[in-house]
Amino acid sequence: MYPEINLGPLTLQTFGLMFALAFIVGGVIAYKRFEELGKPADWAYEAVFAALIGGLLGARLYFVIDNSAEIDGLADLVSGSGLTWYGGAAGGAIGVLLWAWWRKTLNLQLTDVTAPALAAGYAVGRIGCQLSGDGDYGKPWDGPWAMNYEDGVVPTPPGVEVHPTPIYETLVMGLAAVVLWRLRDRFRVGILFAIYLVIAGTERFLVEFVRTNDEVFLSLTVAQLSSVVVVLAGIIWIAVVRNRYGSLAPAPADGTAASVR
Repeated sequence: MYPEINLGPLTLQTFGLMFALAFIVGGVIAYKRFEELGKPADWAYEAVFAALIGGLLGARLYFVIDNSAEIDGLADLVSGSGLTWYGGAAGGAIGVLLWAWWRKTLNLQLTDVTAPALAAGYAVGRIGCQLSGDGDYGKPWDGPWAMNYEDGVVPTPPGVEVHPTPIYETLVMGLAAVVLWRLRDRFRVGILFAIYLVIAGTERFLVEFVRTNDEVFLSLTVAQLSSVVVVLAGIIWIAVVRNRYGSLAPAPADGTAASVR
């Protein structure tokens, strides 16, 4: 594990570096797509900034609410030591929605732009979890690629090896980003994002079976219950569009790029 990188007097947190890189990667993908669609490519920078601010605020707010009994005074309240993925995702989404409303570009095409960017950003972010050993690893396991996180921020017990779930998620969502990018012109607007919801929700639902989160209902974790909602939303979205138009193929009015890749 490499929770920190020391460069002389400067100490860098690997999780923070990958967190920042995730936004950069997502921004580059969005920039390229905006260019293809004939939109101002600089919108990508604005959207990423909105997602970053909203994500940080949402992640911290969710943590404070979820751990209110442990918050003691203003110093704990404004500390950056507690962030949660759920709050970050919601806050980032709200940030982008507000930006899109301000730019008068709040439409389904924007959701499709975000689909491969979100998948790629998530994949990069999980590299940070792996490098820092922040507790997102899985259950004890003695398989061929089991790992220990004894030097992580949240260390495993000495000699205990576990599922390296951050690696699983990076591989799956990295592949998902590639697939979504290659499919970006093949569907009616909005469908690419619906496909992203199905992929992302399914991935998180399955990986939870080898992670250590607490079960809360029907032997499922909070993340799994949330994932079920996400997957169902994606499936219903696709079904409604297919039922309404008889096809998922792009319509001329979609504004998608002319070529199919």
